[in-house]
Amino acid sequence: MKNSFWKNKKVFITGHTGFKGSWLVLILNHLGAKVSGYALNPISKPNFFDNLKLSKFLENDFRADIKNFSKLNKAIKKSKPNIIFHLAAQSSVLVSYKNPEDTIKTNIIGTFNLLKAIKFNKNVKSAIIVTTDKVYLNEDKKINFDENSKLGGHDIYSSSKACCEIVTESFVKSFIDRDKCKIATVRSGNCIGGGDWTEDRIIKDCIEAFIHKKSLLIRSPNSTRPWQHVLEPICGYLKLAEKLLSKNGIKFTGSWNFGPSKINLSVLNLAKLGKKIFNSESKIIIEKKSIKKHEAKYLSLDSKKSLKYLKWKVYLKPEVSLKLTFDWFKIFYANRKNSKKVIEFTISQFENFKKVIKYF
Repeated sequence: MKNSFWKNKKVFITGHTGFKGSWLVLILNHLGAKVSGYALNPISKPNFFDNLKLSKFLENDFRADIKNFSKLNKAIKKSKPNIIFHLAAQSSVLVSYKNPEDTIKTNIIGTFNLLKAIKFNKNVKSAIIVTTDKVYLNEDKKINFDENSKLGGHDIYSSSKACCEIVTESFVKSFIDRDKCKIATVRSGNCIGGGDWTEDRIIKDCIEAFIHKKSLLIRSPNSTRPWQHVLEPICGYLKLAEKLLSKNGIKFTGSWNFGPSKINLSVLNLAKLGKKIFNSESKIIIEKKSIKKHEAKYLSLDSKKSLKYLKWKVYLKPEVSLKLTFDWFKIFYANRKNSKKVIEFTISQFENFKKVIKYF
């Protein structure tokens, strides 16, 4: 990635107040882009966006629902972006059981609204639609899913995201001039990193237990996930966005996996490592009550396409990603009233990561 590529680029991010969106705002601003965001207010307290006062890094900070096409279209029209990153979503499997209707409307109709707005705004030259590794039909057969694997989902969240992939592909074929606007979808694994206080996430549970010296209750201790630091997929998205605007950008449209293919860390081992990093005396308790809702025990991605065409792969081992994550939270809780210091530490993690990867 050429760092100069992002200087003065106009970028529009939906879901910019979320965990991954906040990282993207900070990094793109650091690279010289002019960033606008469209999202609801952050849900959790504390949260990355508000506590680090990230609104000051934005050209426009729109607060509205992705389901409202009129407001979304007006925001994009005002911002005149060259590039769009679509992250706005209902992103929890468990919440999708509690509120399936909102999950469907937010994830599917919200994505449709974004695509429709792209059609009406000719300034947009490329867009990346962020979905999830859970778009694949997972039957726990210990296979690595590639971009051509069958889509599906046992839960509403997964199926809604699979629908986003299908809707995007058909909308592009039906309504988008691919010579003028290039669109891709990206699927990444379970991202961890500083600033994620999302409900029902193992990292949040670990932080709250280890910081406040409480017991940690975990479910599905032997389940494995494609854990990866949030910097891994974000830098992949940035590289892909650059390629989409290149002379042969049409070759980079379609779907892309950005996830690790090898998994060697279970939920229980992740919790144990976190406890060790924090030097915590908190007890780890395994929930004995059976989980009635479906949860896949195994999930892994085949990202050979990203390696071949983008030189992208996962460079950080899960243990390293976890240490970076917990180090960030240590800095945050030690500097609750000094957002500048936390921002500087966050940027330093990004700059150090750039030295590790081979495609920057």
